[in-house]
Amino acid sequence: MEIEKHIEADIQQRLLEAEIEHNVKVIYACESGSRAWGFASPDSDYDVRFIYAHTAEWYMSFDIERRRDVIEYPIVDDIDIGGWDIRKALHLFTRTNGALLEWLASPIVYREEGPFSATLREIAPDAHNDLALRYHYSHMARSNAGDHLSKKKVKLKKYFYILRPLLAIRYIQAGLGLPPVRFQSLVDAVAPEDIKGTIEDLIQLKTVTPELGVGDAIPLLNEFIFSELEKHQGTLTGHGRPDIQDKASIIDSLNNVFRQTVGEAFKK
Repeated sequence: MEIEKHIEADIQQRLLEAEIEHNVKVIYACESGSRAWGFASPDSDYDVRFIYAHTAEWYMSFDIERRRDVIEYPIVDDIDIGGWDIRKALHLFTRTNGALLEWLASPIVYREEGPFSATLREIAPDAHNDLALRYHYSHMARSNAGDHLSKKKVKLKKYFYILRPLLAIRYIQAGLGLPPVRFQSLVDAVAPEDIKGTIEDLIQLKTVTPELGVGDAIPLLNEFIFSELEKHQGTLTGHGRPDIQDKASIIDSLNNVFRQTVGEAFKK
């Protein structure tokens, strides 16, 4: 889905205003959420996420650990925009943060400057932890499922927010690497043949309907979802998230990209 030119211009202006207000440099900005996933409704929000860097002097502060590392704004005109400081992003990268990995792979990019995003995309296939990523997607699926599917009437958009992480887990378990951001790519790669048609019908309905609303539960999809959740029970639940802090070469690469990015961010 292409972003309309006047919307993109508004987003670029807001990124510029964030840079001025906070004295930072936006080094990467992308679309996340349903527009990046490929099943947005006509009236879906624009979920803009960005990574930013402060000046080098800002990081040479004794109280840096207490300084705010996020920038957030209220939703205005359907644009939801917010970002993370580069140090926060790099730390979360070592924890195989699923949201960050999806930002880096987003098909809709608004800003990309310096070595940060390219470097992380290059090392992500070797740096990420499969178990941590499956844990992330399992938690997402369970959180969205809740008790919604046990009712006769279901918020139909919930199916997308449950199916997508479940298919991402299947993608990882199939040894295919990091899951693609586009929902359709996941469906094509790992969805069982008997549910593909039903999913396709839902996608078509969602992309032309402002709000799917509530509809009858879909037994075929419910059966697949409950089966997948049961498979994960006891293996992808609980606490703890493996990280990559013991991989010295990766940590060195992240330190290098941090220093290079901060050093170059304000040269222009």
